[in-house]
Amino acid sequence: MSTGLSAESLRGITNFVITAKSTSFTEAAEQLGITKSAVGKSVARLEERLGTRLFHRSTRKLSLTSDGEAYLTSCLSALEILDSAENTLSRRQENPAGTVRIDMPASFGRNLMMPVLIEMMTRYPALRLALTFNDRLIDPVEEGVDLVLRLGELQSTDELIARRLSQQRLILCASPAYLEQNGLPADMEDLKSHYCIMGYRRGAPLAWRLRKVGEREVKFISPTAHQISDGDAMIQACLAGLGIAQFPESMVNSHIAAGNLISVMADHAPIPVELNVIWPRTRHLIPRVRLIVDELLKKAGEGYFGTLK
Repeated sequence: MSTGLSAESLRGITNFVITAKSTSFTEAAEQLGITKSAVGKSVARLEERLGTRLFHRSTRKLSLTSDGEAYLTSCLSALEILDSAENTLSRRQENPAGTVRIDMPASFGRNLMMPVLIEMMTRYPALRLALTFNDRLIDPVEEGVDLVLRLGELQSTDELIARRLSQQRLILCASPAYLEQNGLPADMEDLKSHYCIMGYRRGAPLAWRLRKVGEREVKFISPTAHQISDGDAMIQACLAGLGIAQFPESMVNSHIAAGNLISVMADHAPIPVELNVIWPRTRHLIPRVRLIVDELLKKAGEGYFGTLK
């Protein structure tokens, strides 16, 4: 519902209230940091819009008309409501309450996001989280989700706001046992003879992105691949030696560091994909949502999610 108030009208109301509490246009101008003439013109425009005089003007004193008194009472009441709302939001920022709905990729959410969210829930006991873990793409506006964590290219939309948390390298890897038995692939032609584990979405396998140094990026799909729709299950299959898989680095860095997985074909690594936090514009100023976004951006700045650039 439109209020019918423009930015100019709101400035006029502010100028009126300050002037009504002053003894003259000169004193009001000093408080507002504008000229006496500008104050007078602002009040005159407000009076014209309202269709009534708000002040009795004399050379000695500025005083309100009866309409001016009534209007001042209404303006002060409205300003008190706004001040109360601001104080309420500030207190919620300090001690946020209510539910935040977050959707995120399964493996990334469980392994990287949950430690952050658990720490926040401990710090803010009145905060409630409704978490969903899946690897399908959702529309947060349509499904009523406050925040979405997503890897990959974003669809442009005026309804959403996105902030990048990191850039993730895509890594081909396999278990030591698998490579010992099947050998190291050197190129895409070699991959065709290997067992592969691929993601699965909307009834089709998710193609791997590969880019040999100095060449253009290409997509690869193994016609005989295992197809799994859950990231954690893909990692389990890869660790068990069922084949080669491609993962964002945050999902497998710890396994590679422990020697449980080995990176292969590093010279075919594609351009890194972005990890973003996304939320509907309608939820931009909700304190509990803003609090979580700010915490994620802080962690991102510390390198928690990987490289930002």
